[in-house]
Amino acid sequence: MHRKKILDLLENYQTHDSNESKMKSETIIFVKNNTDCFKRELLIGHITGSAWIVDKLRQNVLLIHHRKLNQWFQPGGHCDGDSDVLKVALKEAREETGLTNIMVLNSNIFDVDIHLIPERKQTPAHFHYDIRFIFEADLNEKLIISEESNELAWIPIEKVIKYNDSDSIMRMVKKL
Repeated sequence: MHRKKILDLLENYQTHDSNESKMKSETIIFVKNNTDCFKRELLIGHITGSAWIVDKLRQNVLLIHHRKLNQWFQPGGHCDGDSDVLKVALKEAREETGLTNIMVLNSNIFDVDIHLIPERKQTPAHFHYDIRFIFEADLNEKLIISEESNELAWIPIEKVIKYNDSDSIMRMVKKL
């Protein structure tokens, strides 16, 4: 079953945050009820993979200023049918940052989030069931801004709140 790996990861993932715990449960139900959960063509929502990229000292996190949403976020994106969400998160991190030397710190889930993506052009509003993993990269490696971003920046952990103070982002900051 192509959903077994993500279901195993989700069921083994432990969180102490009650809101995240609820989103984890909702994501498990979503995956179990939707065989096409990894495809963006599933218009009610789909699984996405994100990368929380930190430096070696865990003092900075790499954020992108998302062009379409006009906000700062961690790199990430659509699975496009790929059920290996860790691989998707790593691929998206490389594509959106230009980094080539990204190290997986843990192959277990770092965070789970569900967020509504607003309607845009021909795509109705829908949910991203975002599975996030933690990675490490070198602060000195050259960054390359992709077509999906306006800007990329290493942000000191204590200043992330100035870029995005959402519960979703701040929850990941607290986990560091």
